[in-house]
Amino acid sequence: MSDFGKVLNTIGEFGLFQKLLLLALCFPNLIMPFHFASLIFVQSDPDRRCNTDWILRKGPNLTTEEQLNLTLPREQDGALSRCLMFVPVDWDIDTIRAYGLNETTGCQNGWVYDKTMYEATIVTDFDLACQNVDFVKVAQSVLMAGILLGSLLFGPFAESFGRKRANQIPVVLMFIFTVTTGLCPNFYLYSASHFMVGVGYGGFRVNCILLATEWVGVTKRSYGTCMTQIFGASGQCILAGLVYFIRDWRLAQWVTAAPLAVVAMYIWFIPESARWLMDRGRAEEGKLLILKVAAVNRCTVPDSLLENMAQERPVEKGGVKSLIKSPVLRKYFSILTLAWFSLNLSFYSLTFNVGSFGLDIFLTQLIFGLTELPAHVICIWLLEVVGRKLSLMGTLLFGGLLCILTLAVPQGTAIAVTILATAGRVFMNCAGSICNIYVQELFPTSFRQTASGLGAIATRIAGLLAPSLNMLAVFHWAIPTVVFSSLSMVGGALVFLLPETRRTELPDSMDEAEGKR
Repeated sequence: MSDFGKVLNTIGEFGLFQKLLLLALCFPNLIMPFHFASLIFVQSDPDRRCNTDWILRKGPNLTTEEQLNLTLPREQDGALSRCLMFVPVDWDIDTIRAYGLNETTGCQNGWVYDKTMYEATIVTDFDLACQNVDFVKVAQSVLMAGILLGSLLFGPFAESFGRKRANQIPVVLMFIFTVTTGLCPNFYLYSASHFMVGVGYGGFRVNCILLATEWVGVTKRSYGTCMTQIFGASGQCILAGLVYFIRDWRLAQWVTAAPLAVVAMYIWFIPESARWLMDRGRAEEGKLLILKVAAVNRCTVPDSLLENMAQERPVEKGGVKSLIKSPVLRKYFSILTLAWFSLNLSFYSLTFNVGSFGLDIFLTQLIFGLTELPAHVICIWLLEVVGRKLSLMGTLLFGGLLCILTLAVPQGTAIAVTILATAGRVFMNCAGSICNIYVQELFPTSFRQTASGLGAIATRIAGLLAPSLNMLAVFHWAIPTVVFSSLSMVGGALVFLLPETRRTELPDSMDEAEGKR
């Protein structure tokens, strides 16, 4: 197994097979941002007021302006209340005009929503307004909880049942429950269905990079990680246009499901990881698969290498116990997990807060996607030239610094805040790509995906905490930014203790992994 790098050198480190596999695994990442970033749109809370049509029975010829003035109280700033109305009375319209109404109550007959920006969101369909407004935050947390469970389940699943199945099942889950989410008649079914979408999302994200990485040679390994992020950034750009033209959240769900149906069909034809097959003692299966790959890449495998691959090797047990027993790998895992947690807390806090930067929400979302495309291309160059260690340190430290600098900008300066927040988010996104490849190169094949799955759990916990962290802004607007920026800089500083893994073979045993100092 330590010679698998020689196998890749022989059959092609980045030939036609690897390019097709990478494309197949990256394409879903073009669609997956719809599930996550669409929360910003489908859960948007439009302008609203209480439904006060009761007064039209008293005065059917009232103008809209007069109706609102008679039935809705005003806030301190003079604006009509969004959540209160005057209690209906049995008086005639002339008496109401003469004496007015004084006693207020909550909206008794639902709300009237402004449809200037959206035709329908879950807020308007499920009446998540006023006293129910916190359910929007619940919806965000439900999706993140699903992603967390998906990462937890499908990380160890890939170790036991293979990388192939761990990619196929999540895609099918995403497709089925994307469709059912658009059909849900109430918030509770919506939450349950969206939770299952999150399970599929988390399972695929944690496994697609691994399968690509184990088939790509050392000189092109960074492509396996960064290309998934490039497709994800492209998906964000498409998302902004999609929601701009399709402003009904149910229709947007079904449009998202259409390309997922294509993925759910072709995903059954992707190959297994030969590295995993050989690590599990299934050398003959791995050998046959390598021969097929060599044929696709138009390469010839020497007989001596085939004989060496055909030898059965003892299976090295992995799992969490192996991670706990090794002090070296425990240190690596703790540092990398903190870095992963901090960068994702920053990323999700900025993403969930996109509507408060002051610019048009569609424009801000488009800027987020467009700036990430060149950033991930640069990230490939950084990984190959600068290395993993310095790249991760730099992106976390600079990203955290840029985020905290938003506090120095006067409130209300929308352009400056958006520029700094976008730049900080780009650095955090690049740091995520580096963590994804770093975790593959630090841990052996026997529990590489377990380590990756556990690390991904930290990122999902960060996603769960991000909405709650943003809510601390009610005490002081700077608290969320100070917290996630500081954590990112601390995580970046601790990365100094990790080894450099650029241009090294993936470790296939505990001894190889612990020897990387």
